[in-house]
Amino acid sequence: MPTVTAIARLTLLALIVGAWAEAAPIAHAASPAPCQLQGPPPPFPSIRLKSVAKGLKAPLGLFHAGDGTGRLFLVEQRGTIQSLKKGQPLKTPFLDIRDRMTSGGEMGLLGLAFHPAFAQNGRFFVNYTSRAGGLHTVISEFRAAEGADAADARVERILLTIPQPYSNHNGGEIAFGPDGMLYIGMGDGGAANDPHGNGQNLATLLGKMLRIDVDHGEGTAAYGIPPDNPFVGRKNAAPEIWAYGLRNPWRFAFDPVTGWLYAADVGQNAREEIDVIAKGNNYGWNIMEGTICTPGVQSTCDRTGLEPPILDYTRSEGTTVIGGPVYRGRALPALCGAYIYGDFGNGRIWALRYDGRTVTRQQKLLETGRSISSFGEDEQRELYVIDYAGEVLKIVP
Repeated sequence: MPTVTAIARLTLLALIVGAWAEAAPIAHAASPAPCQLQGPPPPFPSIRLKSVAKGLKAPLGLFHAGDGTGRLFLVEQRGTIQSLKKGQPLKTPFLDIRDRMTSGGEMGLLGLAFHPAFAQNGRFFVNYTSRAGGLHTVISEFRAAEGADAADARVERILLTIPQPYSNHNGGEIAFGPDGMLYIGMGDGGAANDPHGNGQNLATLLGKMLRIDVDHGEGTAAYGIPPDNPFVGRKNAAPEIWAYGLRNPWRFAFDPVTGWLYAADVGQNAREEIDVIAKGNNYGWNIMEGTICTPGVQSTCDRTGLEPPILDYTRSEGTTVIGGPVYRGRALPALCGAYIYGDFGNGRIWALRYDGRTVTRQQKLLETGRSISSFGEDEQRELYVIDYAGEVLKIVP
């Protein structure tokens, strides 16, 4: 019988959740240079939220295309991407793939990533859940004509399908790194305590951070394996794996200055955690949950070779961690270089500073009372909060 805490967790998680162009650097020409601190970090600033769009259907993410148009693209769990201009969604979705996917609970259209050269090639990628032929995650590519307000959903190029044993812990984020590779966050496949041991099993793509090359396919494959991936050539290990031992990395982001990859990994019943993901590291699940041995799995555990989170927090502070970006905009100079994250369960927003070894400062910024499903950035590197209830709000001084 699930505990009250487990039931609450399940309830909360059920809500959130041709010729191919060469890869380009991740820095978008349409964006200003990222801010960088000069001297000691100042105290974190006071912030508030300013509503910019309402009436959305279970929004899970906000993105920009780096093409200089200023458009914002809003991912809705049901399977649509809305294009937002001057605070108003256009009448026709930028993409509508409801006809080929399933949504509800932690399933749906979960991620979006624009190719670094989208302004030239129109390529973008999505992560969604499908039941066709058995429940699975799909990573696929679409294209949009230059300046077009809608892509042709009929022309889809599937790169990768990953079978899912259960309907939860699908991960969902996809993002291009500074190296031009596509990174894919995959949950452990679901249920409780990782019953199939996927987090520690290098033979499966579940419970991992994946890294693939979408510009150079190999043979009949729709993508290539970067030769510097850590498990290339290793027996009984999937070459797509970049790091492992993750439970459900719902949202992750690269810092454009340091290149560090921050990931918020949703916990089970005891801890929520923030990791900095590095090549080949093992982040411990299901041996550990945050900085403790996983309750209900083992009372003591061998931590040898496991990479601890840079920060974790208990259920008294929140129940479902939501990762954001590192702030590199201009409107909030005292926030420059801080990693932003929140919690779906209580609507809190925090900031932290990390120096490559330890968290040097951490502070709660705001009690929003919102159901935060994600954060997002615009072309000016300013930050937004996505409220699952259907609203987008900008973080302002």
